Amino acid sequence: MPVRKSEKDFRVTSRFAALCRRYSIDELPQLYQVVIGQMSLIGPRPLTKLELEHYYGRNAAELLTRKPGISGLWQVNGRSRLTYRQRRRLDLFLVRKWSAGLYFQTLLATIPTVLTGRNAW
Repeated sequence: MPVRKSEKDFRVTSRFAALCRRYSIDELPQLYQVVIGQMSLIGPRPLTKLELEHYYGRNAAELLTRKPGISGLWQVNGRSRLTYRQRRRLDLFLVRKWSAGLYFQTLLATIPTVLTGRNAW
């Protein structure tokens, strides 16, 4: 398994797709999942079963105690440039220290991160 997300995503096949990915436009459909209560605006990002087992191990169940989010601490603290180990640490911190203050702080930090496309590829 990779240590961090690759800059070359095989799913990004055009300049338009790269623009959508960089500025998280491709995340907009997930707002519907928030409206129907399956996701939160802020929370750990959804992971595949393989990612959960490999990167989170015995802490996977703890991560799943929160609804997955469109954004979270790893998105506003480095995004794609972070390793999975760093992502794991931030996701678990978010779950363990969950509060309204942390939620709104992360939500506010998401706005400039998305608008600038910082650390996204």
